[in-house]
Amino acid sequence: MPVARSIRNLLVFVGLAVAVSGGVYYWQQHKNGQPQDRFKTQPVDRADIVQSISANGTLSPVVLVNVGTQVSGTVKLLNADFNSRVKDGQVLAELDPSLFEAQLKQDQANVANAEANLVLMRAKDERAHTLQQKGFISQDAVDLAKQQLDSAQAQRKLAQAQLTRSRTNLNYSVIRSPISGVVVARNVDVGQTVAASFQTPVLFQIAGDLKQMQIETSVAEADIGNLKIGLPVRFTVDAFLDKQFEGRVKQIRLNPSIQQNVVTYNVVVAVENPDEVLLPGMTAHVQVTVSRHENVLRVSNAALRYKPAKEEGSEATGKKEKSRGGATVFRLDNDKPVAIKLKPGISDGSYTEVLDGELKEGDLLITRETGAKKDKSGGFGFRMM
Repeated sequence: MPVARSIRNLLVFVGLAVAVSGGVYYWQQHKNGQPQDRFKTQPVDRADIVQSISANGTLSPVVLVNVGTQVSGTVKLLNADFNSRVKDGQVLAELDPSLFEAQLKQDQANVANAEANLVLMRAKDERAHTLQQKGFISQDAVDLAKQQLDSAQAQRKLAQAQLTRSRTNLNYSVIRSPISGVVVARNVDVGQTVAASFQTPVLFQIAGDLKQMQIETSVAEADIGNLKIGLPVRFTVDAFLDKQFEGRVKQIRLNPSIQQNVVTYNVVVAVENPDEVLLPGMTAHVQVTVSRHENVLRVSNAALRYKPAKEEGSEATGKKEKSRGGATVFRLDNDKPVAIKLKPGISDGSYTEVLDGELKEGDLLITRETGAKKDKSGGFGFRMM
């Protein structure tokens, strides 16, 4: 009985071992043996393709004026602050006018003195001519009187010019707004001394109209050829990520910017801001719509990048062919990759339009391989002793 039981157990063990070995062999043969399991594919389909250019820029007012002062002095009065709405010609600030008024009075006195001297020199000139006609003085005395009269006239003009300058400086002590708009920056306080000796100090910054704004963004030279004036623009800002704003390409500036051999061009986008929710200085994430094609045949860009491994019996060449104006994709036919040439159109970064070729809607294009086919002799096997 013990012997029979041992034999029965041995037979059960051998049967289990054969079943496991067969299962492992079957799994190895089908794990990577079927091409449809080894390839990831994506069908050719029809949809809209929108080609766009992405860039970042900064929102700014269309008109931004720096208001400064042409004279030096101490700020006596401020009539505008941050976010103040001002009119053209409105007084923004006043400098202490004491020195300017004193200089004005001095120049007025100089003008009066010059005019009095001119009256005297004119009388001397007339008297010299009368005496010269009677023979009492020489011609030299007449010429000297004429020279003194001309000098007095010049002195009066000089005094009048100095008086005009003093009046102008006194007017400059009152800072007025050159445009109607909103004060976006105020750089001075009451009691602060401003000096205009070397350059004009900026006291205020005034935005002309926040309902009309613009975005200044940089576009790479590879994309600048696709841009045209008037192209539609969509953009978002960090303050309103769930909202898209619209604009138009307003200007493509010709002056390039070169940094580390990278050439970019400044592109200005006009933006309507009727609610004034967009503020100066906000970062805008811009998408410029270059072209839009509706209901076109398209292929995945991953299929355009795919390059098959060279295998025995495969119809693929193993080399991604590219010709002038063309590209190659690999269609899965009878479980094998077959090279198909096509003429690509516009791309949105994920899909590319098919302008010409043998592809049709529903064709399966290979995007990648999940693994290489293993050698049958290299698999795991069960060895009976």
